[in-house]
Amino acid sequence: MREAIAEGRAALAEVDDPVERLRRIARLHLAGWAAIATWRWSSRWSCGSPPSSWSSSPRRPFAEYLGIIRDAIADGQVRGLFRRNVSATVAAKVFFGALDEMATNWVLSQRRYSLVADADVVVDLFFNGVKA
Repeated sequence: MREAIAEGRAALAEVDDPVERLRRIARLHLAGWAAIATWRWSSRWSCGSPPSSWSSSPRRPFAEYLGIIRDAIADGQVRGLFRRNVSATVAAKVFFGALDEMATNWVLSQRRYSLVADADVVVDLFFNGVKA
């Protein structure tokens, strides 16, 4: 998770537009899950469980990841792009939840289609609910 956050921060470093930041976050999130699932199905996890190192202290990296999303939403609120009467923290959780559900459904369905292609759909649906 720490590596993903570092890669995400690097990918977002040059992006000023909050909408584009959220779009890139969505693509990175879904691409990451697709890679994890592909790795798992390649039998590297013989017991079907992720490496034990993944379970160590997940709260801090997750809070940091959610904070990146929240900051993009808060920035959009300051710029008048998103509704200000919506908590940026709640909106970040909703955004994450939508991405997480897409990834979970993709993994459980065991169908192989481009998960990243769904990122724009998730972002567009999200923005139609939070646009100013």
